[in-house]
Amino acid sequence: MPKKQNKIVAYIKKYLLLFIGAIITSIGLEIFLVPNNIIDGGIIGISIMLSHITQLPLSFFIVVLNIPFLYLGYMQIGKTFTISTLFSVLSLAYWVAFFLPIPSVTQDLFLAAVFGGITIGVGVGIIIRYGGSLDGTEIVAIIFDKRTSFSVGEIIMFMNLFILGSAGLVFGWDKAMYSLVAYYIAFKVIDIVIEGLDESKAVLIVSDNPDEIADALMARLGRGVTVLHGEGGYTGEPKKVLYSVVTRLEVAKLKLIVQEKDENAFVTINEVHDVMGGRVKKKAIH
Repeated sequence: MPKKQNKIVAYIKKYLLLFIGAIITSIGLEIFLVPNNIIDGGIIGISIMLSHITQLPLSFFIVVLNIPFLYLGYMQIGKTFTISTLFSVLSLAYWVAFFLPIPSVTQDLFLAAVFGGITIGVGVGIIIRYGGSLDGTEIVAIIFDKRTSFSVGEIIMFMNLFILGSAGLVFGWDKAMYSLVAYYIAFKVIDIVIEGLDESKAVLIVSDNPDEIADALMARLGRGVTVLHGEGGYTGEPKKVLYSVVTRLEVAKLKLIVQEKDENAFVTINEVHDVMGGRVKKKAIH
């Protein structure tokens, strides 16, 4: 019974956050970008231009243009993703219509692009983090990624450059350039929301003093250390390889600890996009 309750709570939390993400995104659109004829990338950007040309509601195009991509997502990615995306798209359409009568808080195009990009980045980042999407071009990119040599990011970038370039023909080239600013800011903020401000780093340490380093890391950083058993490629001697995950701010302290224990230690540090479980509770750093 507790497991079932936990599953229900997680389910409710997920859709609540998808709903909140849609509200935040709609604020960025209707309070900053749309009134100033600045667009975002993807389906939302196309919807803004079509709404301007036809004078039909933006919410109408957001839903209609995403329908074929939702079908593709269902066929190629899965039901759970499609349901989360449909919920996010319908929520966005509702709140875009809700905020439509509210005037823009600024007529300064640069401020609109900056704060619109930040707001949209936060909203979209929340939605992506919890398994949804607002942009059918992402689905297309995932499908083409499996069939071409281009990555998902490269495909999305190409499509968005075309869409943002089209804004120059509809709204003028100055608005297109401000749209590019808004898109870039949103792109960066999405990364921050998905990965978190407290970015984690995975560390591998090969040393002749592995036990001393492991003890020091646990005592002075309060981080768990996993011992992996390797072998020297040249000598064939067994080696203990230490693996740990630390925050970005702890990397300098970790390097100092390793150098104190073994100046010749080999250390590699890589970015970690998400960490789940297994972390030792943080202790005070001495």
